[in-house]
Amino acid sequence: MEKPVSKRLAILGSTGSIGTQALDVVRQQPDLFAVEVLTAYNNSSLLIEQAIEFRPNVVVIGSEPLYQKVASALEPFDIKVYSGEESLEQVLEMDSIDMVLMALVGFAGLKPTLKAIECGKPVAIANKETFVVAGELVTRMAKAKAVNLYPVDSEHSAIFQCLAGEFHNPVEKIYLTASGGPFRGKDKEYLSQVTKEAALKHPNWNMGCKISIDSATLMNKGLEVIEAKWLFGLKTSQIDVIVHPQSIIHSLVQFEDGSIKAQLGLPDMRLPIQYALAYPQRLKSEFPRFDFMQYPSFTFEKPDRETFRCLDLAYFALEKGGNMPCILNAANEIAVNLFLHDKIRFIDIPELIENCMAKSVYVASPSLDDYLSTDKETRQLAARHMHSAKT
Repeated sequence: MEKPVSKRLAILGSTGSIGTQALDVVRQQPDLFAVEVLTAYNNSSLLIEQAIEFRPNVVVIGSEPLYQKVASALEPFDIKVYSGEESLEQVLEMDSIDMVLMALVGFAGLKPTLKAIECGKPVAIANKETFVVAGELVTRMAKAKAVNLYPVDSEHSAIFQCLAGEFHNPVEKIYLTASGGPFRGKDKEYLSQVTKEAALKHPNWNMGCKISIDSATLMNKGLEVIEAKWLFGLKTSQIDVIVHPQSIIHSLVQFEDGSIKAQLGLPDMRLPIQYALAYPQRLKSEFPRFDFMQYPSFTFEKPDRETFRCLDLAYFALEKGGNMPCILNAANEIAVNLFLHDKIRFIDIPELIENCMAKSVYVASPSLDDYLSTDKETRQLAARHMHSAKT
């Protein structure tokens, strides 16, 4: 029997939560996946360790001052090392890349995603902000280039899996499930006192800092609503959010006949990562198995939109369209960063975002340049808002 050819991967953001778990998938499937490119922004030490283990052809360190450290460490291994944002995009032109895993966090993922699509590379995408900021542009370009986009987020992977074999059957509604985060059931008074340490303690998932805070505010679910609209071609009214604290049902699809499909599994990001990388195959894995007896009941509840206002802000941005989701995203990234650096309180996050959405310049039909300028100007506005609030 002929040995299958390895799929050569470019993993952008290899030192983050998704990137490290993707490399765990590669470890478990060494005959099916090979690492061609690894990139990181400033975690040079881990990037060096990963490169020595997986021996990619190319490594990119985003922070240019760290270039010499990485280059010197990898010189004995004949690994090409580049630095800077421009290099990150240029390496995607390599013919030796079969698939790109977009594991960068935030707005930083937009331009590399567009470059990968331009180069005709299929993209496994964990960067929801790319769809939030420029979903219309990304999906239009992918269609024009006949490039497949494979969702990595557990919720969107669940929808994708539920739609397998159903692509010609109209969807009535999808339900994105949310754990509710670490502050589920708490009121605004409680939230006014919470610390970043408490906000980072997600009850079920192991995630990076940015996504953990977004989960605590429910903004993560709001961003996923916007992503779902573009990935699956849905109307806002077809996308609902339901709190499911056990995080076993990752999302559901309701069809026009009233039947519902759900995808279940343990909260382990390696499952949707592997599904995206290997699609349409389901690979045998050694990941832990779900045991019904450990979860004798599933519960569901409505999200508390009054206390966790970020979810409604995301719905508003989606309905408004244009560059409003881009404004939402930029303001949220600044707000989360300020909270993580103890500059604002947890309950100040939605207030700062709402202020930026009210004051930023709205563009109904934005170009890529409009998205880039909107992101920059919104970040500046958010910083000014924080400064004026203190004085």
